[in-house]
Amino acid sequence: MRDLSAAHAESFLEMMSAERGAAVNTLEAYRRDLDDASDVLASLGTTLARARAEDIAGILADLAARGFSPASQARRLSALRQFYKFLHAEGLREDDPTGVVDSPRKSRSLPKILSIDDVSRLLAQAEADIAAAGNPSETLQRIRFRALLELLYATGMRVSELVSLPFRVLAEDGRFLIVRGKGAKERMVPMSRPARAALDAWLTAIGDGPEDAGFLFPAKSSGGHLSRQVFARELKETAARAGLPAASVSPHVLRHAFASHLLAGGADLRAVQELLGHADISTTQIYTHVLDERLKQLVNEHHPLAKPAKNRD
Repeated sequence: MRDLSAAHAESFLEMMSAERGAAVNTLEAYRRDLDDASDVLASLGTTLARARAEDIAGILADLAARGFSPASQARRLSALRQFYKFLHAEGLREDDPTGVVDSPRKSRSLPKILSIDDVSRLLAQAEADIAAAGNPSETLQRIRFRALLELLYATGMRVSELVSLPFRVLAEDGRFLIVRGKGAKERMVPMSRPARAALDAWLTAIGDGPEDAGFLFPAKSSGGHLSRQVFARELKETAARAGLPAASVSPHVLRHAFASHLLAGGADLRAVQELLGHADISTTQIYTHVLDERLKQLVNEHHPLAKPAKNRD
């Protein structure tokens, strides 16, 4: 980044951290976006600080030429929009060069979903794996995995929220978890009986370890808790043993399953939004395909004009 661009970018990242509570991974993503955009603009003979609308369009064209999908281009444009809105708000620019640039059209793909039967097979496999463990260390690891799996499917937490749960996270006599999500916002999510039983089994097995470490799932890592990668790997291994395609199973897919299964069972979209920790209901609306199917079934089963003529009164 040249001229004032580097200073502007650092000020923007500081604002995102201090005022919006952006996570480290989020800040690094913004930094990479701005660095890459700066390199493209340098090839166009300009900088982030002096870029015009046609230069922003040039960044998108360059991304397309490098094979970036419309979704990736749109995400990059979104990052640039936030950067230039910050500059405008701070009086560092009189205009926003992204304002007249159209976002690349992208198709909104439906999330991958596991069926209730698939999840049941995963849970049953996690239970069977405990009995099949070959030594105490393996038994402990599998008790931990079952607790993680039950909690994830019971609450729909993000995997980063799950693995970093603090020890003192239970509320209302253990009927709820207090989850700290994006932007340091807290929400309460109810605990199912199987999830609480699996968590109790883990806490009994590990003794004072979690309380001493401060996390429900402590580990010898830089963060002091189990990493997302370790849990994701264990999940795929369990899926394979359960006869499910490991490539289609991930922590985020289980989060999708939680939301979809709730909606299919009649849950309100707003309630699911709160449980998932979505700031905007438009994010939750990707699951409306589940509602669409349920509503079509409701109409077909109960509306008199949807029935064959011979069955009408």
